Amino acid sequence: MTPSAIQFITPLTFQALSGNPVSSQLLDVDEENAMSHINLARWADIILIAPATANSIAKFSHGFADDLLSTLYLAATCPIYIAPAMNQAMWHKSVTQDNITRLIKQNVHIIGPDSGTQACGEVGEGRMSEPLTIVQTICQQSVSVLKGVNVLISAGPTREAIDPVRYITNHSSGKMGYALAEAAHNAGANVTLISGPVSIPALSYIKTIYVESASEMSQAVISRAKDNTLYIGAAAVADYSPISISENKIKKHDDDMVIQLKKTQDILAHVASLPDRPFFVVGFAAETNNLAQYATQKLKQKKLDMIAANWVGQSQGGFNKDENALHVYWKSGHKHLEMTRKKQLATQLIALITEKMNEKSTT
Repeated sequence: MTPSAIQFITPLTFQALSGNPVSSQLLDVDEENAMSHINLARWADIILIAPATANSIAKFSHGFADDLLSTLYLAATCPIYIAPAMNQAMWHKSVTQDNITRLIKQNVHIIGPDSGTQACGEVGEGRMSEPLTIVQTICQQSVSVLKGVNVLISAGPTREAIDPVRYITNHSSGKMGYALAEAAHNAGANVTLISGPVSIPALSYIKTIYVESASEMSQAVISRAKDNTLYIGAAAVADYSPISISENKIKKHDDDMVIQLKKTQDILAHVASLPDRPFFVVGFAAETNNLAQYATQKLKQKKLDMIAANWVGQSQGGFNKDENALHVYWKSGHKHLEMTRKKQLATQLIALITEKMNEKSTT
């Protein structure tokens, strides 16, 4: 417990409720070597910091070690989970978000926060996730539910060349696809990521194949599909590409220019129709209207096992954002995954996919 935590509830209360000793001092004279932070760091299988205040998060992200908790964090080699809890304005402050991003890069797992009424009376994002949610998340992530499973994921946009200078593309950043690749890897899967052009740093521990056009992505995905148990088509593949590509830069004229387009191959539908298709095929749908109608139509028409749909063009979520929400549909059900950071959302979606894969394998 930190000194701030002790102001809310005494160590004796926690000790009585848990039946375990409570540590609060950096140098504990009752320890054999007076270094409780090292002993605790080596003893723990998982460290959960809940609630994690803005101050603690700042300490962790910058490597400060001036109390038992921050020193324990720095000395730990086991997986670390934090459940942020603070005022909504503090959570949305750019410095806090920078600290969270820094922790994610240090492989810290972020759980929440949730939205709702806060202790200060304000309403917004910053509430600590419910204890049951925290425990379920840790259980899902700490168990290798996809251990040894081959997973193929496509991510990002494609670029359809007009000439050597210009191309047609879309607003996809690839963040969701990359987050899914990381979540699947954390669940024990052997992940292959087919990535369109993105500005996201490469994930060194995940096999990644880079492509540019829809045609290149189609070839890369379809040639590998049969070797994978799960395919997640999270890429925003161009529906059309120019019929002809000019070898030289097209010069600007006073007249309007007309570009003839041809339809690209529907990679998702093609993979789902393969005779040796992956056991489970998941699609994505970005919609500006009639989300449920269009998503369920695609689910049925493309013979998918599951589709994850999200709104685009709204104030929250969608392309190029760090947060998103998903409406997930399968043949016999639907689940809404609330607005949260894409890394957390990806973990939730992988858990749901795993659940439905297991159900399919037993029917």
